[in-house]
Amino acid sequence: MDKKKNIVLIGFMGTGKTAVGTRLAARLGREFVDTDKEVEKVTGLAVRDIFLKHGQTRFRSEEALIVQKLAAGKGLVIATGGGSIINPENLTLLKEDGILVCLQAEPEEILRRVNKKRHTRPLIKKSMTAEDILELLRERQEYYDNADLFVDTSRLEPDEIVNKILQKLNER
Repeated sequence: MDKKKNIVLIGFMGTGKTAVGTRLAARLGREFVDTDKEVEKVTGLAVRDIFLKHGQTRFRSEEALIVQKLAAGKGLVIATGGGSIINPENLTLLKEDGILVCLQAEPEEILRRVNKKRHTRPLIKKSMTAEDILELLRERQEYYDNADLFVDTSRLEPDEIVNKILQKLNER
């Protein structure tokens, strides 16, 4: 595994990108960065508040600036927002010097996980169902398909997911 390449976790919300990313970075002795947290630092607002006060377009533009900065880094573990790679420029930048690892989960599992944090998830509505999540997943699938590796996180704990990622990275 190239220690200079970033490891970039992509995938839908609730698939475990942040929880897995922190553990993966610790195991590899790398710095962990979460794009949503970086946007919050720069703007001084929670992601949900950016969506409420300024809209999704403003959030996506802030996110693109953060991705541009992080993609230029070396040896990072980066957790992206679920929709960050919909922007083709973000996808290109992250893939250039990074290994994209797509974390996936069954829609029912995603719904269970995000329901625990519904207040921090601006795109999750109270009436959202597993079918709604499946539709969003279908819309984003062509972007997620650009990943180098795929890991289903549905029935795994974060440390088990890290082990799977490390195994797949070593097989490359």
